[in-house]
Amino acid sequence: MEATKILPVLKKKLAFLSGGKDRRSGLILTIPLCTEQTSMEELSATLDYLLGIPSEKCKARGFTVIVDGRKSQWNIVKTVVLMLQNVIPAEVSLVCVVKPDEFWDKKVTHFCFWKEKDRLGFEVILVSANKLTRYIEPCQLTDEFGGSLVYDHLDWLNKRLVFEKFTKESTSLLDELTGINENEKGSQAEKDRSSESNILPSFDPETVLQTGHELLSELQQRRFNGSEGGGGGTAWSPMDDELLAQPQVMKLLDSLREQYTKYQEVCRQRSKRSQLEEIQTKVMQVVNWLEGPGTEQLRTQWGIGDSIRASQALQQKHEEIESQHSEWFAVYVELNQQIAALLSAGDEEDLMELKGLQQQLSDVCYRQASQLEFRQNVLQSAHEFHMTAQDMSQQLDGLLGMLCADVAPADGAAIQQTLKHLEEKLKSVEGALQSLREKGQVLLDQMSTQTSFSYGKDVSIENKENIDHIHSVMEDMQLRKQRCEDMVEVRRLKMLQMVQLFKCEEDASQAVEWLGELLDALLKTHIRLGDDSQETKVLLEKHKKFVDVAQSTYDYGRQLLQATVVLCQSLRCTTRSSGDTLPRLNRVWKQFTVTSDERQHRLEMASAFHTAAEKILRESPELAEQMVDVEAYEEVETVGKGLLDRLTVPVIFPDGSEQFFGSPGDMASSAEIIRERMKLKLICKCCCLAPQSIRES
Repeated sequence: MEATKILPVLKKKLAFLSGGKDRRSGLILTIPLCTEQTSMEELSATLDYLLGIPSEKCKARGFTVIVDGRKSQWNIVKTVVLMLQNVIPAEVSLVCVVKPDEFWDKKVTHFCFWKEKDRLGFEVILVSANKLTRYIEPCQLTDEFGGSLVYDHLDWLNKRLVFEKFTKESTSLLDELTGINENEKGSQAEKDRSSESNILPSFDPETVLQTGHELLSELQQRRFNGSEGGGGGTAWSPMDDELLAQPQVMKLLDSLREQYTKYQEVCRQRSKRSQLEEIQTKVMQVVNWLEGPGTEQLRTQWGIGDSIRASQALQQKHEEIESQHSEWFAVYVELNQQIAALLSAGDEEDLMELKGLQQQLSDVCYRQASQLEFRQNVLQSAHEFHMTAQDMSQQLDGLLGMLCADVAPADGAAIQQTLKHLEEKLKSVEGALQSLREKGQVLLDQMSTQTSFSYGKDVSIENKENIDHIHSVMEDMQLRKQRCEDMVEVRRLKMLQMVQLFKCEEDASQAVEWLGELLDALLKTHIRLGDDSQETKVLLEKHKKFVDVAQSTYDYGRQLLQATVVLCQSLRCTTRSSGDTLPRLNRVWKQFTVTSDERQHRLEMASAFHTAAEKILRESPELAEQMVDVEAYEEVETVGKGLLDRLTVPVIFPDGSEQFFGSPGDMASSAEIIRERMKLKLICKCCCLAPQSIRES
């Protein structure tokens, strides 16, 4: 019987076990009767409950029943005593009826309990409260009988409820845990069925254990206080070792701990098994996705595009694929950590399975990651290849634009600068082509690598279209570059001819300037006619050399101008401004020719004059007595006058302009020398023609 079922009856305190004992160590059962009518049914239920608490060993020592009838009527006391005969006849050793003072004296004779001892099965005595200590020690009596034993019925009832609750819950929990643990020892099929069912017990084992420990601690504390005499402390309850409370609690706790430990191991094994199954499920999800949709995504993405924009679109698509793979790779990392944790704390029987799962997951993930990386590298190489091709195409377009433009350089320096610029452009194009070949070869090498697009099966991608496109781009760039090189070579030759043209024009102009300088020097510095015939001959020789230099300069200028004509015809330059150089050269040369001829004629006349004059002077002293050659004197005079007249005549150029040799002072000086010579000749002539007497005088 549980206290909760008759809790309202128990709260009435119709009977109780105070925990006190008689001199035979039997338990004392107290029935406090009150003035109100006592329900025999409730009292019987209370007694049945109380008598179910002690152990059989305690019951064998018998009970001492104290019937407190001081506040009750005799007939009720008698009914209670007779009821004890029916309820606990074998367990009762003594019944002490506490009577009121001088109230039942006349009635006692009508009913003698001692005469009915054989029929009742126990001894009944009537005793007053102050004489109850003759049969029971005061320390075993509660205060209402003059004893010192402390008893709190409500406290006992609450503790009893706790005890019964713990006993019920622990017993039920123990059965459940035992059943769960026994099922775990069965076959694998039973384990699978039990794992599918709910293995959670009806009560929380931790809570039940905590309640049991608190109850045991309370029982041990109350026992300790009771052994000290129990005065004024915690109420002494009958739930000690005599009432099976403490041993029962300890036994239940031990059994419960044992089964709970096994249950925890079962839960751990099931949790591990469940975790292993969950990991296996997730591993297969990752593997199936990577080998299925993930591989299919990569299978359909094999192109490299035909331009930068197309390769960028492919890279963007690949980034979306990588984003989807990243979610599954994150699951892989989490699963790998869980598997590593299980491996570090797993049983021997699970190690192989865990390692197999880990290896399978790692193989698939690394395989897929390497495919993604390979695809990313191919797209990156393709993007670089297209960028290099576009850059080279732009360079070729720029170079072609320069080559197609009209060339109109101002001078040779501009031509040299243009040639240098063309060479730099061509060198840059060559570098771009080399870079394109290198990047194309890298891309071709990657294309030739076989990649796996299905787990455990190697499949080579069909890259013929991509490879053909790469070769086509490189060949096209090579042809365009070759055409530009040819055009650059033509432009280089043309510009070199233009350099030669400018050089010829410049040198021809320089020849005209040189010839003009020679003419200017001839007119301004070649003035002297010599003081004698010898000096005049030297001047004649120098004049011839001077004329030869001018002739060479003129011929050089003519050759340069002829070369200019040829270059202009080759370059088809009809707008060159060098056409006035030839007329200037011819004009200066004609002026120089006229001037040099005049100079030549004057020097020859001076040479003849000086030769004739010197002959007369040399012969005059010795021929004084001879006949004088008058014609020789006349010849010198004629030549001298002619020379003087010649000095006063300017040089008349073909265009009608005139120019004198030197300054007027220079002409006067030359004329004075000639006149002095003519005067000297005249004196000689007069001397030769005078009489002898006059010549002697």
